[in-house]
Amino acid sequence: MVFPSEPFFCVLLLSSFLFVSPSQSAPDYSILVYKGCAKQAFQDPNGVYSQAISALFGSLVSQSTKTKFFKTTAGTSQTTITGLFQCRGDLSNTDCYNCVSKLPILTDKLCGKTIAARIQLYGCYISYEVAGFAQISGMEMLYKTCGAKNLAGGGFEERRDTALSVMQNGVVSGHGYFATNYQSVYVLGQCEGDVGDSDCGECVKTAVQRAQVECGNAVSGQIYLHKCFISYSYYANGVPRRSSSSSSSSNSISSGTGQNTGKTVAIIVGGAAGVGFLVICLLFARGLIKKRDDF
Repeated sequence: MVFPSEPFFCVLLLSSFLFVSPSQSAPDYSILVYKGCAKQAFQDPNGVYSQAISALFGSLVSQSTKTKFFKTTAGTSQTTITGLFQCRGDLSNTDCYNCVSKLPILTDKLCGKTIAARIQLYGCYISYEVAGFAQISGMEMLYKTCGAKNLAGGGFEERRDTALSVMQNGVVSGHGYFATNYQSVYVLGQCEGDVGDSDCGECVKTAVQRAQVECGNAVSGQIYLHKCFISYSYYANGVPRRSSSSSSSSNSISSGTGQNTGKTVAIIVGGAAGVGFLVICLLFARGLIKKRDDF
């Protein structure tokens, strides 16, 4: 009689048991947040503007492999187009490129051949405008969204406002980007790359005030002004660990240890169960070998 399949099956099960880990879905940075399209389209019978935009987008996409913000111009003196892109400060160069590379096609699809456009994704945005396009204030609100669920009482607003206050100061010392968490509230703030520290602080301060007024006691909110944006989110079970290239843990006031403790316990319990399973397999294999020798 031959018994090699049973021990092998045992080891195979054990391998599956030890090496299968809980999946963590990476954030999708290409989710559309909002679009802003000028009402006026190009008058472009000779295709001059189209060529300028194509050159502009090509330059922006190529730069996204090595920087998170870039601003440039394209075209001739009569057809000058200024454009820029910016990625979130916690994105890697690869994630930044993957995000920005989707924007040219999206811009054409969502806005067409307009004289100005801005497309904001979860992880990056792109904007362009022709020379002479009307300028707006850097404090003007472009988009807002507030969570549908409210959390009244329990000190939520105090915790959120404390986190927003720390972020407001941190984005200045961080030269345009800061993220942290405080008692289950995660906050993030970022200014456009060419905005100075002082103006950045004022922009984020305005965004924070708008969030407090516009979102009230909503558990999450995002405020996008022309030159900066902020977001906050409350996590009842603690802020989840974020697998970003630039960890925010160094900026954390209080880390979400509750969830991490749960993961640690699960690993310990799983490891103990795996060891026990290994012992059973070894005993089983030993019995089979003994039985074969007796046979």
